Amino acid sequence: MTNLAIFASGNGTNYEAIVSACANGLLDARVVLLVTDNPDAYVLERAKKYGTATFVFRAKEYASKAEYETVLADELDRHQVQLVCLAGYMRLVGSVLLSRYAGRIINIHPSLLPAFKGKDAVEQALAYGVKVLGVTVHYVDESLDGGKIIAQRAYPYEGSDPEEAHRLGHEIEHTLYVETIRQLINA
Repeated sequence: MTNLAIFASGNGTNYEAIVSACANGLLDARVVLLVTDNPDAYVLERAKKYGTATFVFRAKEYASKAEYETVLADELDRHQVQLVCLAGYMRLVGSVLLSRYAGRIINIHPSLLPAFKGKDAVEQALAYGVKVLGVTVHYVDESLDGGKIIAQRAYPYEGSDPEEAHRLGHEIEHTLYVETIRQLINA
């Protein structure tokens, strides 16, 4: 069984999809730790509901990124984490975590990378006028939404409502992320 950590900063729907997939036997894994940089994130309520251990930090309380990433890496080690899944974590991962967890950190992003990197990807895509949106799972490197692409899934969308586009995208994210995690842990 693979030990997973989820890093999230917000609502936590991908966290819940992954935890549910573990509980339902879709993944031979368990989420042993939720890490968040937002003490007000709703994902903490979800973690409480599922009994997942949490680690909450505020980056500004540390002297440097290297300092808080060392603490995070130590916490991951303590929980014997084998794969880190970023799910709406709104920070760039730096060299400390990347060196200690090389090739074991993945992210889900709401666009067909390399297009529309960064925050507000769906809004960027709609403003550009695309007719096909998508979701990407990729390995994390030090660049913004960089790293080798593992999986992508596109979906047609010709509307202009970001909320509707996000809702449709989340449905795909929940399925694609679980499928990709399963592929990685069964490789």
